[in-house]
Amino acid sequence: MRGIIKFIIALLIAAVSLVTYWCNTQENEFTGEEQHVDMTVEQEIALGLQAAPQMAEQYGGLHPDREAATQLKAIGQKLVQSTQVSDTPYEFDFHLLADEQTVNAFALPGGQIFITAGLLKRLESEAQLAGVLAHEIGHVVARHSAEQLAKAKLTQGLTGAAAIATYDPDNPASRTGAIAAAMIGKLLNMSYGREDELESDRLAVRLTGKTGYDPRAMMRVMEILEQASSGTRGPEFMQTHPNPGNRISQIQQAIEEEYPNGLPSDLVQ
Repeated sequence: MRGIIKFIIALLIAAVSLVTYWCNTQENEFTGEEQHVDMTVEQEIALGLQAAPQMAEQYGGLHPDREAATQLKAIGQKLVQSTQVSDTPYEFDFHLLADEQTVNAFALPGGQIFITAGLLKRLESEAQLAGVLAHEIGHVVARHSAEQLAKAKLTQGLTGAAAIATYDPDNPASRTGAIAAAMIGKLLNMSYGREDELESDRLAVRLTGKTGYDPRAMMRVMEILEQASSGTRGPEFMQTHPNPGNRISQIQQAIEEEYPNGLPSDLVQ
């Protein structure tokens, strides 16, 4: 009897998780995609603004080089104002972090975008920096954070239901089922992250080109990231980001699709 009750509870949890996920659907006005998200744009903006100071502190705060920070903001705003991104409700701001060792850039929900000094000093051109910022803008307008949160809630609900259904307090070995369910859920969410990265690369190709930057500079950024991460990364399926080297061919394909007649000759490289 206890097993039947446990199974029914697990089914209810799984059903609620699935219904909640599939019923919360919105059309992304920028990409045109139907997305499963359970927060508004206003909530995304508020969440990003709230989290920004804490995220900056994790990287040593903002960099004191005001000239570099100003240039960063100028390039970021150029990407926003020269493209359809300006028509979105997001409040974009671009921040240079003091961390000289970490090679990273990331976007918070709603438009707060960060790049570490460790990455900036490795970049070789304005077009490369524009490519990095355009990629992060892509995450924001594609609402990847909101999607990830909805997917994480779904995965958590389903793996929790699986754990309840398989766990037997009288049989310690049954814990392996719960552990396996949790691991599968984690790997599923990692795969969502890789798909988001590739979509942001494609959006960055479009945004850089429309702003007058050569999107091919992004391929050199991938080489720089590959060099920076050499010897430190595990297998790609255990990472939330695709290996930089594997993204180069995807970027090249996106460029060919965006510019079937070839790139304009006057782009900034």
